[in-house]
Amino acid sequence: MSSAKIAITLEESLLEKLDALVSKHVFKNRSQAIQEAIQNRLEHYFRSSLMRECEKLDVNLEREMADEGLKLDMEQWPIY
Repeated sequence: MSSAKIAITLEESLLEKLDALVSKHVFKNRSQAIQEAIQNRLEHYFRSSLMRECEKLDVNLEREMADEGLKLDMEQWPIY
């Protein structure tokens, strides 16, 4: 996967915490730490978005549609 360089601005206290983790070899370097933090945050965001969308679904309606689709599928299956 290709990478791109960017410039960011961080609060000094945040950078100190980041550098402490790098010096303890929790992360190989700042870039790895920031990349993992962004990746984790994005995964959380998209997972939460999916959960919010799923909460909007009507469970009974979804079950009815699934049962109806299954019934139609079964009518098309050959009898053995």
